[in-house]
Amino acid sequence: MEIEIDGKVAHVPDGSTIMDAAQQLGAYIPHFCYHKKLSIAANCRMCLVQVEKAPKPLPACATPVTNGMRVFTHSELAVKAQKGVMEFLLINHPLDCPICDQGGECQLQDLAVGYGGSASRFHEDKRVVFHKDVGPLISMQEMARCIHCTRCVRFGQEIAGVMELGMANRNMHSEIMTFVGRSVDSELSGNMIDLCPVGALTSKPFRYSARSWELSRRKSISPHDSIGANLVAQVKNNVVLRILPRDNEDINECWISDKERFSYEALNSPARLRKPMVRVDGALREVDWNVALDYVSHALKDVVSTSGAESLAALASPQATLEEMYLLQKLTRGLGSGNIDFRSRRRDFSADGKLGGVPWLGLKLSEIKDLDAAVVVGSFLRKDHPLFAQRLRQLAKKWGKVSLLSVSGDNPLIKLHAQVTVSPAELPLALAAVVKAVAQLKGEAVPTGLEAVKLSPASESIAASLLKGNKRAIFLGNAAEQNPHAAQLHALASELARLTGASCGFIGEAANSVGGYVAKALPTALNAYEMFAQPRKAYILLGVEPELDCHHPQQAIAALKGAALVVSLTPFGDGAARDYADVLLPIAPFSETSGSFVNTEGRLQSFSGVVRPFGDARPAWKVLRVLGNLLDLPGFDQESSEQVRDEIVPTGEGFVDGLNNSINGVPLALPAALGCLQRVADVPIYFADPLARRAPALQKTHDAVAPTARMNAQTLLTLGFTDGATVRVWQGSGEAVLTARVDEAVPADCLRIAAAHVSTAALGDMFSAINVERA
Repeated sequence: MEIEIDGKVAHVPDGSTIMDAAQQLGAYIPHFCYHKKLSIAANCRMCLVQVEKAPKPLPACATPVTNGMRVFTHSELAVKAQKGVMEFLLINHPLDCPICDQGGECQLQDLAVGYGGSASRFHEDKRVVFHKDVGPLISMQEMARCIHCTRCVRFGQEIAGVMELGMANRNMHSEIMTFVGRSVDSELSGNMIDLCPVGALTSKPFRYSARSWELSRRKSISPHDSIGANLVAQVKNNVVLRILPRDNEDINECWISDKERFSYEALNSPARLRKPMVRVDGALREVDWNVALDYVSHALKDVVSTSGAESLAALASPQATLEEMYLLQKLTRGLGSGNIDFRSRRRDFSADGKLGGVPWLGLKLSEIKDLDAAVVVGSFLRKDHPLFAQRLRQLAKKWGKVSLLSVSGDNPLIKLHAQVTVSPAELPLALAAVVKAVAQLKGEAVPTGLEAVKLSPASESIAASLLKGNKRAIFLGNAAEQNPHAAQLHALASELARLTGASCGFIGEAANSVGGYVAKALPTALNAYEMFAQPRKAYILLGVEPELDCHHPQQAIAALKGAALVVSLTPFGDGAARDYADVLLPIAPFSETSGSFVNTEGRLQSFSGVVRPFGDARPAWKVLRVLGNLLDLPGFDQESSEQVRDEIVPTGEGFVDGLNNSINGVPLALPAALGCLQRVADVPIYFADPLARRAPALQKTHDAVAPTARMNAQTLLTLGFTDGATVRVWQGSGEAVLTARVDEAVPADCLRIAAAHVSTAALGDMFSAINVERA
């Protein structure tokens, strides 16, 4: 379609609107309710323009282009209409710009300069809208500012997948509100703050902290989930005061999750470790860096010389940067030990040595929108990967068939094609049923070992969806990687991908789950589980809190308390580390260091620090480099994180090499049934990593409530409990006292008890047998 706007000609696809054409030409049309990612509402009328031969101004956001259309955005008629709309918007708008948090970045304020009058013709009292409390993250204290653009309402329905806000009443009595006094609990809710064009929705933690023009804006990368969302950190007086999304259509589009938005509070936490600490006479004492590093280097040499190199183990956080992981593995191997890993929540390592390369997503994030079918295996999708779930939500709204095989029937807020919920032990069986169904539909021989698998209508439906269309994908989630039969699930998913022509890949647990493989922070001896199951004499912990971040925390704590030396490189000085660590070295979190993350699609993203390190904290790569020098190890002479990065990835940008999800030498053999009560352990979204755990606002949300023992009504009845009863659960020698709750999303004969929480840290494996009795 050809369209002329203010004398400039554009050619746009059929179905485009005037607003689309204007953006293509770079012509600005004022607007409030329009947003490129949301449906058209056309309710603010600020984008009225003159169209040749039309009797009155038309809204640019909702008027389709016709061939040969001529549009005037700044004609006398258009400007008069726009000014008239602005006058209406300002009739009831309060005059509180001087105290409004949106001041300086307010669309209404900006447009009022160009389209507002110098005085009002109305002298009636302005309307008053009562404030509302919708939770600890979003402030709705000044809803009289609302101009009813409904961006927040449409965001909830269309992007977050749940309508938490709505507009009640009519005309001047209209109000945006929640349903019957409920709070806003979506894991993407903070994006409503960005979308609000006025100061009606503001950030509660940031409220009254600074003015927008006082803040420096610096680019960064999210250290949380595996998407690698692009961020803007806003800084004042060397303190991070706000985190906002940075547009990147290929990765996070223009959204971020609440964990990424609000966990910055932990960067300024009173729990931050200021100086190195060494245990002297049973108590931790502050020392200078040179004393602490000399102590560590001598202690490591002593352990290696007296007990052998294999008595040393090192465990990195999957949120550590590529450079930190690389230097840690180099240090560990330099001392002669092969006990190095970063996969702390994994249980099954039988695929090690059998992988074709670096496990990754299997396709680019931007390609998800083009899939015809997708199957997600083993994932608490919404909470594990909010932005990944959002992409699947958009896919399912169009034509894509999204199916879910998981250990919980949680509502992912996605229009699912099929959902199968089974116990952790039966997850390989559920996936095997889909593999067998596909083989039968294609008329091929059923893979060896799967002959006895029984099919269900759901497995046949999923199989049929994977045989239609051109582009399909199978994704393995966190619960699949943490499953005791992870290698079997990987092998089954690979076989399913071979039969259907689909891609197969891992969503990935953390910011650097792919980067850990690239940095070669992988064991040649004991893995992350074995290094605690077979206690070592000395441990080096990089950014990890084993009591909350391990598959078997009870085992990890016992090993650490029995060790001769535990060196913890951590930004925080609180928690269980004070009991078991002999040395605490304060390292800089992502905001205070430079480094790189490799996201789940294999994209290398480097970033710089946005503020100076807190107290005496130092970047972990520098600490490890100096330790390497003190231990007289070769290859520790880098002067910048970029030099370290270039040793690992010589190109220093783009996608890393060696991405390959193939697996060989793992026969398809189905596990035997457990025949007992099984634990299902999710990792709650705001307990997943040290930063989120220490963000006060996130810890007040609905998602941060203390874990309960959740089971379906039938299991509760069989065990003889009632909803709300206090029960004692135990695994091995560890136990926890919890409240029993009915949850029909939990599979039969399963007990869902969250991991990564202080109240459940004494328990054992995340997915294994568990015992329960009335307390």
